[in-house]
Amino acid sequence: MVGEKVLGSAMMSMVVHEEGTADPPAGLKSTVPSLVCNVGGYNNQQSDDAGPLDHGNPEAAAAHGAAGDHDHHVEAHAGSSKQFTSSGALVPPPVSRETVHRVGQDSWWEVGFHFIAAVNNAFILGYPALIMAYLGWATGSLCLIGGGVVSFYNNCLLGSLHETGGKRHIRYRDLAGHIYGRGMYRLTWFVQYFNLSIANVGTIILAGEALKAIWAACSSTDNSSNLKLATWIVIAGVCFGLFAFVVPTLHALRFFSTCSLLLSLIYTCIAIALAFSNGLKSPPRDYSLIGTKADRTFHAIGALATIAFAYNTGILPEMQATIRQPSTTNIYKALGMQFTVGTFPFLVLTFVGYWAYGSAVQPYLLLSIHGPKSLITIANSATFLQALVCLHIYATPMYEFMDTYFARTKDESDWSVHRMLVRFITRGTYITISTFLGALLPFFGDFITFTGAMACFPLESGIIHHMYLKVKGKGFSKWRLAWHWFIVVLSGVLTVATCIAAVRYIISDSVSYHAFADIQQV
Repeated sequence: MVGEKVLGSAMMSMVVHEEGTADPPAGLKSTVPSLVCNVGGYNNQQSDDAGPLDHGNPEAAAAHGAAGDHDHHVEAHAGSSKQFTSSGALVPPPVSRETVHRVGQDSWWEVGFHFIAAVNNAFILGYPALIMAYLGWATGSLCLIGGGVVSFYNNCLLGSLHETGGKRHIRYRDLAGHIYGRGMYRLTWFVQYFNLSIANVGTIILAGEALKAIWAACSSTDNSSNLKLATWIVIAGVCFGLFAFVVPTLHALRFFSTCSLLLSLIYTCIAIALAFSNGLKSPPRDYSLIGTKADRTFHAIGALATIAFAYNTGILPEMQATIRQPSTTNIYKALGMQFTVGTFPFLVLTFVGYWAYGSAVQPYLLLSIHGPKSLITIANSATFLQALVCLHIYATPMYEFMDTYFARTKDESDWSVHRMLVRFITRGTYITISTFLGALLPFFGDFITFTGAMACFPLESGIIHHMYLKVKGKGFSKWRLAWHWFIVVLSGVLTVATCIAAVRYIISDSVSYHAFADIQQV
């Protein structure tokens, strides 16, 4: 009798879709070995007999082992973004079986620290020259603050799409592949990885600049000139390689992200204090825009790309994948931390640095600052150490792909002989190539602009609005549709314009300086 009552009760319960349709509850159905999820335009089914890692089908649904992860059966519906138990309770999407990195284990403030560490990287020391000196006080201030508001809005839209289709899309390409299909999966993968690699090259150049400045300050002889910038870039690359080996995942970077906040505060506060002191003692500065009319035009366009780079990481889905449930609410909290606490220091640094030195400010601000050598050395040291953490954050998508592709099993220890050997070879090769390119073309300001042009406008603006329209735009008013389409078109135009400006920078500097040049002004 009890069994009949339970059965009768179960028959009355229904699993309701967002569209309002209803299905028989999962509790009445036989246990199925896998969940079906519409991914990348296909219905991919992964059986219990399949391995945890599917290299042949990178968009496969992350449903393997879902029945074992819960004490109840769950029914997943293609086209539905939510799952319910037979009792009507909302169940979080299953933990991904597509990656060897950890998913859904970090608090929102830990992810917020990752964001701040990535945004307040040492590149902020170039913003007075690469943004304000190219745009001037009025335009520069308006674009810098307005860019922050727009970037926060765009990132919130992207964060709201994380669980589209009833699963957590742990990588940007997974989300794009789910919405558009395999072609966009591959294109997003290429664009994201290509531009993150460019950003990492710029980070290694910047670390080499910091090491060279430290050596020059500490050396009591003139022999410091014998060690060229390329040498310091190579030394920095070795340090980055060792750090990449001992920190296996983004989850394992939590402690270092906290340390990086302290490091960024150190060089930011020292730079602000010394620049402010220099500005009070300096004669009137020249704030006019430099160069010919063509130069000023390209500088202004390039500055927009730098602003886009300043606020965005390009790996928000990868960071959101590490956050605990509810993932959307928690990512909003993390973004709120980034765009308030996180952006305030570099805004102050940018404005004070430009005020103190005007249009003559160096792209690496610490080269413009005059003051006690000890303080400047501490700032350069903090810059180098923070760059270690920053590069690891930007390189995480590449590391995750290589770790997952060469993994034997998902649950293998990060410190097994196989995993360590994979990290040593793959990450070592990646850092070696990046270091060589950095030593060959040591123009980190150009790399900032190029990254902002190629990655931030298309990935952090245009495609976000288009995906949002595809997923949630059915009931939008014509004005709301027009708004999102306007952003899509504008992002495309800015992508083309800023890419032209960035390539022009690199070509111009490549002609002006020989390969492996020992330069101070980049």
